[in-house]
Amino acid sequence: RSIPDNAPGRERPTEVKRILQVGTQMAAVGGLTKMLSLWVKADGTREHSLVLTQQHGATPAFVREAFGGRVENLNHRPGGFIEWVLWATRESAVYGQLGHVQVVRQDFFVRGTADPRGFLIPGDAPPAGLRELPHVRAVTPRLSFSGLASTGETTVPYLGQGVVPEDEAPISIDYRIVSGKGLTTSDAREVIVGTGLAATLGVKPGQKLILMSNSGSGAFTPVELKVRGLFSTSNKALNDVALRVPLKTAQDLLQVDGVHIWVVLLDRTESTAAVLPQLRALLPAGLQAVPWSDLADFYNKTSELFQRQMFVLRLMIAVIILLSISNSLMMNVMERTGEIGTLCALGTRRRSILKIFSLEALALGLLGAATGTALGVTIASVASAVGIPMPPAPGMDKGFVAEILVTPALAGSTFGLAVIATFVSGLYPAWKASRLVIVDALRHNR
Repeated sequence: RSIPDNAPGRERPTEVKRILQVGTQMAAVGGLTKMLSLWVKADGTREHSLVLTQQHGATPAFVREAFGGRVENLNHRPGGFIEWVLWATRESAVYGQLGHVQVVRQDFFVRGTADPRGFLIPGDAPPAGLRELPHVRAVTPRLSFSGLASTGETTVPYLGQGVVPEDEAPISIDYRIVSGKGLTTSDAREVIVGTGLAATLGVKPGQKLILMSNSGSGAFTPVELKVRGLFSTSNKALNDVALRVPLKTAQDLLQVDGVHIWVVLLDRTESTAAVLPQLRALLPAGLQAVPWSDLADFYNKTSELFQRQMFVLRLMIAVIILLSISNSLMMNVMERTGEIGTLCALGTRRRSILKIFSLEALALGLLGAATGTALGVTIASVASAVGIPMPPAPGMDKGFVAEILVTPALAGSTFGLAVIATFVSGLYPAWKASRLVIVDALRHNR
């Protein structure tokens, strides 16, 4: 790591213990993949994690072994489009900004913006026992603040965060450095600025930026920082107002000792429900643990919107199946009227006729649903392997490559919908066949 130019005589930071590797994809055949795996296995003094952003197919087994299983594929799941969008939105919120759980003072998210000093958690150490909980991968503090940023004759408001750069990497994947470099140490006198805010201020990496914030006494305390780099997130509104500084710098700016949030990252999102009760049990009075699901407003609204859309879509598909299959089976009954009359004349009960045609509808539903589901999974796999280029979503400034996420639940519900709708559509034709008058049915053969 480099030592800031404006900090002569500063001791070099302690040795890095955890390293996050970020790549696009890892192929089973390739010298670079094997070289990286061998290097990670040989480096026994540090913990390595790997994030792949465009991995198609399974991650090679020797790569997972080298990283001790700490591999996260941001776009690899067994597959439906809306399912993939929801999963990607969730994981982006968790690993890009929120973490899985945030420990704050009671009502911080309700009244903390108006009175940030009243919701500080004193000290620089997390609540006792937090790091030792099962499934906990990382714990890092954050200090929120706001004020005015100035350079030359330009002064604009900003929203800032004080962070520990060494611990933020796995929880801030969405913060992509597009120019310059990221923050170095937790007490360096430097800042990284969102691309939109940097454009407004007209600053570039290497230049100086003055930040001003309320120190609590009513006066604005200025501090001059070196712009270390520019970052871009998927949220354009955030890029236009956000900046980040090392935690110690933020505390000096605000003249406080403490943090607002302890962000907890788990080994997987599905572990949140199991860890949350244990985490809440060890927190002292006055603190609360807020899961990501309570903070991801965009994800919650998107999920609710998609659920309603899918309900309407499934209803439309069911109606189409009912009408089309029912019409086809009614034509089948009309064509076999003579056969039905012969069966009735030979003593076959009307209940048996009903059963025969109902079972035919069920068999047709099972065969059609199985064929359609298999075909759908195949098409989804091909589309996922190729990728579906998508334009930027509303409020975002960068497009993405989507996939089709076919989960067992999605495949099962699709299969069940097709079978049940086909069976139900065959009940009326079956009942109609069982109610034919024998004489009229026999005369139909002439």
